[in-house]
Amino acid sequence: HRWSSTSVASSNNEPKIDYLSLPHSSPEVQNLIEHHARKSQTSASLQTLMKTGRGEFLHKLAKHNQGGGFASVTSRPEDESEATPLVLVQVASFLRRELPIRLAHRIHDLSRVSYLQDMKSVQQVKDLYTTSFLEILSVDKHPPTREGSEAWEEQFAKILENIYERHSSVLVQMARGAFELRAAIRKGALLGVDDDGCDEGQKTTNEKELQVGRDAVEFELMESTHAFLDRFYISRIGIRVLIGQYLSLRQPPVENYVGIICSKTSPYEIVKRAIDDAAFMCTRKYGDAPEVIITGRLDMTFPYVPTHLHYIMLELLKNSMRATVEYHGIDADYPPIKVVIADGSDNEDVIIKVSDEGGGIPRSNMKRIWSYLFTTADPEIQEGMVAFNENVDHSIDSPLAGLGYGLPISRSYARYFGGDLSIMSMEGYGTDCFVYLTRLGNTREPLPI
Repeated sequence: HRWSSTSVASSNNEPKIDYLSLPHSSPEVQNLIEHHARKSQTSASLQTLMKTGRGEFLHKLAKHNQGGGFASVTSRPEDESEATPLVLVQVASFLRRELPIRLAHRIHDLSRVSYLQDMKSVQQVKDLYTTSFLEILSVDKHPPTREGSEAWEEQFAKILENIYERHSSVLVQMARGAFELRAAIRKGALLGVDDDGCDEGQKTTNEKELQVGRDAVEFELMESTHAFLDRFYISRIGIRVLIGQYLSLRQPPVENYVGIICSKTSPYEIVKRAIDDAAFMCTRKYGDAPEVIITGRLDMTFPYVPTHLHYIMLELLKNSMRATVEYHGIDADYPPIKVVIADGSDNEDVIIKVSDEGGGIPRSNMKRIWSYLFTTADPEIQEGMVAFNENVDHSIDSPLAGLGYGLPISRSYARYFGGDLSIMSMEGYGTDCFVYLTRLGNTREPLPI
């Protein structure tokens, strides 16, 4: 079949080049990546994803394909939740065009990030992204005919299912890359100095100078690497949302859901589930967990991706429970953690506040809580967790639990659909965390270049 070809057609009817058989470092593959990395990405909003899933933009497919048999397409009623074959073809066509551009931008970035690009785990991620990029391009841009469109879409879906599964370990692989970078800084490898302080056969007599050099490299790396990881993770969330939404639309419909988006997401229900999960983790580690009291708008619902909100709330509650138990001591009478859900009919945001009396965070550490490179977890714990390759994004047994990744990733999830996450702390007393989520869902993705 034309649509299962493993090569990319050129624009001048020249023979197709089988890019998948070429080494990733070959000029042909590199030129293809550069070509797509120069194209602009197309950002989507929560509303757009929902409307497309409901078939409200099918008239655009008709306009685009006039003469190709699609001109008679009409929009479907808003309450119909099952995606028709035409909706799936429309979404697949968009992803076939958009995903290579997004992957190329990330491959381009992965090739240029100082020091981190040399880490083995990061090189593996780049190879993974390049393979996925070439696999998507192996599919013809458009269905050959209307009759062949469903077969084309089905083949494309199989490729994306494999990519979605393969990429599930990327969070852990990038965490391993950051760990490798930290280890290289500690060894002095980035200064051309080994463990013994040898530099081209000469012993460094002044250990202070060596430490100053390490600190300088560390400081410089912290800013640039953190900015890179922020770009990488927000882009990864976007890629996984687009693929996850499409694959979910192919499944039997679920009430109130359009793909992965729930039109009636209840913050109260999600917070309750997150409390149960956090209490389970806390009890497993400490033998007990503080009580959590929820107040505010418990009846309110709004369109959102429930898995994203659960991840954010689990991270905040887990941190609050741990801080409370460690600050007050095991078997103490713990002060309750308080969750407030705020929403007024005129509010632009749904706001969730998590307050604890877990002793707070020193002001000098506030910047570090958002850093991917530095964590309070013991180095041995980090090493054990990074060595453990778990193919899950996040769960109560996630290997990322001790890597200090939870807060920055949570903030990326909140920001992805136009919200935010902020933390105010009072050292010696406790911490207040604020989650802001846009109610209207019309904010476009903050796509990194």
